[in-house]
Amino acid sequence: MTAPAAGPERTTVAVGYDGSEAAKEAVQWAAQYAAAGNYRLRVVHAWVWPMFTKKLGPVKGVEGSGLRHSAEAILAEGLDLAGAALAAARTPGAATAAEPATDGPAAEAAAEPGPDVEGVMETGLPAAVLRDAAQDARLLVVSSRGLGGVLGQLAGSVCLDLAGSSPCPLMVIRRLRGPGEAAGAVVAGIDGTSRSSAALAGAARLAGVLGATLQIVTIDQSRGGNREMHGRHGPMQGRELLDHALEEARNLAPHLSISVVLRQGHAASKELLAAAGDAEVLVIGTHNREGGPGNTVTAILNKARCNVLITR
Repeated sequence: MTAPAAGPERTTVAVGYDGSEAAKEAVQWAAQYAAAGNYRLRVVHAWVWPMFTKKLGPVKGVEGSGLRHSAEAILAEGLDLAGAALAAARTPGAATAAEPATDGPAAEAAAEPGPDVEGVMETGLPAAVLRDAAQDARLLVVSSRGLGGVLGQLAGSVCLDLAGSSPCPLMVIRRLRGPGEAAGAVVAGIDGTSRSSAALAGAARLAGVLGATLQIVTIDQSRGGNREMHGRHGPMQGRELLDHALEEARNLAPHLSISVVLRQGHAASKELLAAAGDAEVLVIGTHNREGGPGNTVTAILNKARCNVLITR
């Protein structure tokens, strides 16, 4: 896949891995993305234990024990899964997942993954480690339900932290398409602010690679859409915005099937979630200059049933 809204010099896709089932889905999605775009894949594991204890080595007389060994095994498993998913994405009909290896030749291969995959294991809390590891990435991929590992109760806050602070576009994975399942639409939420262009460009690129349709949605938040009362701030403003976005999207990706939707309501998150009910990906932008993802992004991440791409 071609990475959305990122500079051409960025050739790495970073993905967080903690051994959870949700993180395995994130790695598989990231591998498919990297394979389609011919990007390098970076599997990142945040090692939290050194922050709490110095007893990291093996238990005396127990081979393969210890907190360091456990963390290394998790990273090796993620690398093994990533390598298999990359191979599957490049070979039609190949298996879509690997049996993770924690010892033996497979683990040794994972430790030296070759030109397509690299592993990073750093001490720190997940959000900080992933943020640092994605400084040169064109996309950071995470699961909406994992990333806590040992600190599982922090998983939600990790995702929200990254939504507001990731140095590159953030893809939050909620589901993988099953074999033979057609891609749903890519839905781009726009509001006419500066972040809308990045969201629209990212959505158009992503729809092109997924072979999906693109749906552009904006929300009219005026009371009942009363044009006489609100003038150019009523529904016509929303329609004009959609017409402009449609023209922009056609210039970006003339081959795409594109539709536009004007919804009315006071809660932008509620309307965007309704529009993206059966979508493959909902694409939105962030704009909170104070650091946090903002109320709309937070609500969407908490309730979305589809994957969510947060552009920069």
